[in-house]
Amino acid sequence: MMSASSIVLHGDSLLISPYVFAAYISLKEVGVPFSIVRWDLENLKNNKEPDYALKSITGRVPSIEHGEFVLAESAAIAEYLDETFGPRKLFPDDIHHRARARQVMGWVRSSLPDLRNERSTYTMFCKKATIPLSEKALADADKLIRVATQIIPSDSGNMFGGDRWSIADADLTFMLCRLHMNDHPLPNKVRVYVERQLERPSLKEFWGVDR
Repeated sequence: MMSASSIVLHGDSLLISPYVFAAYISLKEVGVPFSIVRWDLENLKNNKEPDYALKSITGRVPSIEHGEFVLAESAAIAEYLDETFGPRKLFPDDIHHRARARQVMGWVRSSLPDLRNERSTYTMFCKKATIPLSEKALADADKLIRVATQIIPSDSGNMFGGDRWSIADADLTFMLCRLHMNDHPLPNKVRVYVERQLERPSLKEFWGVDR
């Protein structure tokens, strides 16, 4: 197993990005020490930090520095950490479950644009939304609830049952919190799932960081 020395996580200034969240949770769950550098995303977007863009290749956050190796994109970071600091803790051992976890992660990263826009992560951590969801955002919310209801077990436990937590549970929980933290009604099974996931130490710690 490779040494965990000198891991640095680069994130947004408020630590409210869903992608920074995924990288943070991944680091906590594999149990390696790390430090955090917070960046002004407008500066990165406008290429005012050329050294960061050069090192991370894509110029986006999150990224991690592990010695001389720099890696961006949260899904890639999770895969790298799981393979580097075994035994596997972030993805299921079962090949079908592992594929499903990647499916869920890909979906929450690329879908539901109107819900993302109207229930930004700022409304989860800093100030609740006051404007009702538009028709399009409500359709996104309904789709999210339908998918969550389908994949969450009847006992509201981890996605793959029992104690088999995965990083996909964290990603799904974060997306559902766009609704939950803004008092949008959720089916009981989904609400209990979210509340239980938020009690997981890594998630609880992320929610409690200084913003």
